[in-house]
Amino acid sequence: MAVTLKPAERILAGYALVVLTVSLARVPEYPAARWAVAAHAGVLLLLFLFVVRDRTPEFGRLGWLRPVAPILLLLALYGSLDLLSGFGARPTHDALVLRWERQLFGGEPGREWWQAYPSRLWSTVLHAAYLSYYVIVPAPVALFLLRGQSRHRDRAMVAILAAFVACYLCFVFFPVAGPYYEYPRPAAWFVDNWAARAVYGVLSGGSSYGAAFPSSHVAAAWAAAFACWWGSRKAAAVLTVAAALLTVSVVYCQMHYAIDALAGLAVALVATAIAWWSYPNERRNARDN
Repeated sequence: MAVTLKPAERILAGYALVVLTVSLARVPEYPAARWAVAAHAGVLLLLFLFVVRDRTPEFGRLGWLRPVAPILLLLALYGSLDLLSGFGARPTHDALVLRWERQLFGGEPGREWWQAYPSRLWSTVLHAAYLSYYVIVPAPVALFLLRGQSRHRDRAMVAILAAFVACYLCFVFFPVAGPYYEYPRPAAWFVDNWAARAVYGVLSGGSSYGAAFPSSHVAAAWAAAFACWWGSRKAAAVLTVAAALLTVSVVYCQMHYAIDALAGLAVALVATAIAWWSYPNERRNARDN
């Protein structure tokens, strides 16, 4: 039986192989990177089990998990970024990115925007929009899974996964700390609301140093919104508005440089194109639902 991987699984396998190689090279400098080696090797093993499950009855029960496994596995690998950077020991490229920021925007919106337009209301609204990321990203896959629209589900998975992988590879090879680490925290009144407290609570326990450029929040949110148009225009319209607010929020709330957000949008466009071309025999039927 030939070994076959679905498009999303090929993307994940390629990513795991690249990062496995990088992890092996960085173990002498950062011994904790050996855990990244184990994690990425484990992902490759799991992908192999999905491929052979039809030949091996005892693995057959894994079949229900296969459609969503790539994104779950990739998100589980996010913590490996800290292992590969020596928990912030590697130099970052913030000075270069900020130079691009000033050339493109004439200043540093990630630092200046909230100060130029201070608002308790907008702080609450846009910090809440930042949290909406955790709803936006899985929404199209969950929607198409519930509807039984397997083709749309798989293409949405490819779009979101490709966006994440592109961002993660940038984090590995071109780390940028971003405003969350580089700038002083906003004024106390600005973050004195439930949404801001929730955001900072999440980031304090799950943020990786050097993972700012491109913004994976923006990239994955827009990839999810774009992918949703293939199967549900109404849901896509809602996700598009949510993704737009999230894009504004990452800059206004001083989580990303503006150029991080712009780069994230560019990544989403490329990732969506990759997803579209990953299923050449089904493009004609893209609007059948």
